[in-house]
Amino acid sequence: MLKPENLDEIVKQFQSLLPEDMRQTKNDVEKNIKAMMKASFQKVDLVTREEFDIQTELLSKTRSLLDELEEKVKQLEKKD
Repeated sequence: MLKPENLDEIVKQFQSLLPEDMRQTKNDVEKNIKAMMKASFQKVDLVTREEFDIQTELLSKTRSLLDELEEKVKQLEKKD
């Protein structure tokens, strides 16, 4: 998964390829590259690690609840 540190590293590598006179506009270039990359990532429906972790935790809780409910249904069916 792409992390902010990885994005910064990509930007630094890109900047190192720029001619010296363009490096003077480093902040503008960095800001534009980050914005362009973030927009590109959003188009391909990538999620952040944080979003992924939240969904994983939610799925785990939902699975536990489902297991509990299945067990309760089995117990109720045995009573009948």
